Amino acid sequence: MDFKGFDHPDRDPADGAAGARSVKVMIAGGFGTGKTTMVRSVSDIKPLTTEETLTQASADVDNLIGVADKQETTVSLDFGKIGINDQLMLYLFGTPGQERFWFLWNGLFKGALGAVVLVDTRRLGSSFRAIEEMERQDVPFVIALNVFPDSKDHPVEEIRDALDISPDIPVVACDARDRASSRDVLIALIRHIKERSAVALEAR
Repeated sequence: MDFKGFDHPDRDPADGAAGARSVKVMIAGGFGTGKTTMVRSVSDIKPLTTEETLTQASADVDNLIGVADKQETTVSLDFGKIGINDQLMLYLFGTPGQERFWFLWNGLFKGALGAVVLVDTRRLGSSFRAIEEMERQDVPFVIALNVFPDSKDHPVEEIRDALDISPDIPVVACDARDRASSRDVLIALIRHIKERSAVALEAR
């Protein structure tokens, strides 16, 4: 797949600078959906994480329903990077999931070309806020259904209806612990961004 020029669709690749394109991508979603896990699994470098241990002091603040075994949480951001090929480098920024850290999102989203919204199908409501933020900021995104051991297999269209997302937004299943699976999600996002850019150009 040719990625040249997709991040700046109005630029002629022939007159651009040589080398790889660098693109900022957000890994978003609700609390405990697997954002840090995805960044860790797919990053080519040792990722920067800002996880802190959950304590009893946060029990009245953080909703642990459905993630009672979770022991750590991201309090700022996660950072990693992955080279898709010699044309494209993705810089990955994982967002914090708890409501008390949502104020950080505006800054994190500046300059982002697209996003992955990780969804736990056992707790769809936990990702509504992330989807709303993508739509508000008009950031292209894909939905990645992170498969947990006790997740039920729901038809994609049921998930799409429950999340109230448009038919053009890709919905893919993944295992955030698996590098290849996480990489496939990122490639699906890049394809979506490129297709959306092509549609925008045709409309001009």
